[in-house]
Amino acid sequence: MKIKICGMKYPENIAEVSKLQPDFLGFIFWEKSPRFFDVEIPKLPDSIQKVGVFVDASLEEIRSKKKQYNLNIIQLHGNETVDFCSNLKQDDILIIKVFSIDDTFDFTALEPFEDVCDYFLFDTKGKMPGGNGTTFNWELLKKYNSKKSLFLSGGIGIEEIIKIKHLNLPIYAIDLNSKFEIEPGLKNIEQLQEILPLKNKKK
Repeated sequence: MKIKICGMKYPENIAEVSKLQPDFLGFIFWEKSPRFFDVEIPKLPDSIQKVGVFVDASLEEIRSKKKQYNLNIIQLHGNETVDFCSNLKQDDILIIKVFSIDDTFDFTALEPFEDVCDYFLFDTKGKMPGGNGTTFNWELLKKYNSKKSLFLSGGIGIEEIIKIKHLNLPIYAIDLNSKFEIEPGLKNIEQLQEILPLKNKKK
């Protein structure tokens, strides 16, 4: 499984996390989030893909941030429609569409998005669009019948990662956030080192 560290906020912390070489770093461009990002991204290794996270933003705002930060992937974490995703897809950008999951979630809701998104991300339904720090009932994912690879999010810590490895699901990546933080947006390097070996560590 690939690793996405989301909710990056502080340049020095971003630089430290990047040394661990996760596959993705997520930057939240939603002003109501305590992890709202509005500074410069330090230089990252070419292997790390930059994910811009948006909640019901306009196409103009997304395109502006994509250009400003040279984003590789757009993550849509709001109530974006199929038409919206289709319009954005014309920009030749990878799209992650997020769905908030609870016991009542209807997986047929994914079908209209199959042709306009590259990945689905499942997060726990809560008061905030993301970063609630809680898991949902993963047994619900047995109803997932799409061939599209997925990102799994929602309160994932070290113990949860061990459990995820035993799930027979097409999980492309796990999305780590609040369980690896000292405070919102400030990632705990020591905890991340337990799952992301420091590849540039001096011998």
